[in-house]
Amino acid sequence: MTAKISLPTDLFPSQLELEAVRTYIKQTWKTLTRNHAHLLDAAQDPKLDHIPGTPWPIYISPQEDFAEIKTTLRSALSSEEFEQIELRVLPAEVDMISEHGLLYLPHEYVVPGGRFNEMYGWDSYFIQLGLLRDGELALAESMVEQLIYEIEHYGTVLNANRTYMLNRSQPPLLTQMILNLFEHTQDLEWLRSVLPEVESYYFYWTVPPHLNQATGLSHYNALGKGPAPEVVSSEVDEAGRTHYDRVREYYRHFQVEDYDVNLYYDRERDCLTDLFYQGDRSMRESGFDPTNRFGPFSVDIIHYAPVCLNVLIYQMERDIARINQIIGHQDSIAFWEHHAERRHQAIARFLWDETAGLYFDYNFRTGERRPYEFATTFLPLWAGIASEYQAKRVVENLPNFEALGGLLTSTHVSGNQWDAPFGWAPLQLFAVEGLRRYGYHQEANRLACKFIKLVVQEFDKSGTIVEKYDLEKCSADVSDEIFFGYSSNEIGFGWTNGVVLELLARLEQ
Repeated sequence: MTAKISLPTDLFPSQLELEAVRTYIKQTWKTLTRNHAHLLDAAQDPKLDHIPGTPWPIYISPQEDFAEIKTTLRSALSSEEFEQIELRVLPAEVDMISEHGLLYLPHEYVVPGGRFNEMYGWDSYFIQLGLLRDGELALAESMVEQLIYEIEHYGTVLNANRTYMLNRSQPPLLTQMILNLFEHTQDLEWLRSVLPEVESYYFYWTVPPHLNQATGLSHYNALGKGPAPEVVSSEVDEAGRTHYDRVREYYRHFQVEDYDVNLYYDRERDCLTDLFYQGDRSMRESGFDPTNRFGPFSVDIIHYAPVCLNVLIYQMERDIARINQIIGHQDSIAFWEHHAERRHQAIARFLWDETAGLYFDYNFRTGERRPYEFATTFLPLWAGIASEYQAKRVVENLPNFEALGGLLTSTHVSGNQWDAPFGWAPLQLFAVEGLRRYGYHQEANRLACKFIKLVVQEFDKSGTIVEKYDLEKCSADVSDEIFFGYSSNEIGFGWTNGVVLELLARLEQ
């Protein structure tokens, strides 16, 4: 039976309203689940152009037994459904792929919803939190197994399981998912078995091209050349302009002082450079796509050691030390704790800004922190690496971020969805848990209540939960305020569902 929450009525929905949201979320897990029986649904990608009547390609890892998988899938689908897909062996090199498609995963997983009809890297962490809170243990376990499978067969935890995302990952939260699951299963053999893949994923982030040797910190740096295929096809406005068309228009008419625009835009030819597209892909690897956090369109992200990534890698190092401790690898614990402490010191040296009392991203090209107030400043509190003094200074800045609907993504309005006035569920959770960790319970509860109230209020209007909200207007109607990237507000929505359940559970506790 759900525990009742005793909070001020002006800050919190009624129990009846909360139960309606819980019911919606419970039902939505089934809607968002993809498995062999839903393979045709999973193969369909609204982000790419597709010729009606032609089959959707699905790529199988060359490490797999193609014939066996084909037999398995044929038995799971009707003849009509099977004819609408085309199984292919994944080529050895990404540039050999002539037509993009779904990357095969052997078991069920949950997608975010709407145009995001595939399994995403960091979305999966927040979705798993919700699944565990909802008693969906088998599905939560399968989510982790599919990410492990991606490392084994596709090289890393992918941005998502589409071929056009083979060259990039997302903010690393896999070890947190593994330990969350272990708390429920206590399966030591399983925990021991996943350690090689965990270490492989760790080194993805801590060697070049993701390592900046001068600082010892990591940065987002996706591979691949040219425009992101999904952007060209789907991020188009009413005038028929793609995101990249709007970027060029911006560069033509506005002066950029945040970085050397000549690195990214050839004014004489009115075209974006190869380095622009590398920065654009790396911005998408960060999960914050787009924001002006690293300058317009965040393409300069390739020159920054970001707060979010390095705190999450620190947490991964601590998690791997803990996994080794649990499975009895005593000789390995000190190695991982040493790496965590080194990163802790580097974060304090390069990312903490004493004047502002905030954590800022560090530009290793210029040797300066970028004073862009962004909600990732609460992640060091979430991971417990801020001192009591640093936590106090960050909390003193909370009024800059707090709005009627919760925690703003940034304090800057840029026309991008990952800036003000918008708020996203993951950053609410990081901030709330970080505040609570340092004893700021009143502030944490207030933020949690504000965001839950907003989600429930908009659910009452539409009967749906969405990916992002305008926290100042307290509205899910955001499209008219977003000028770059895609402007839709997707319904589902996996990580909002998970965060709402997690925030509710913590308030009940």
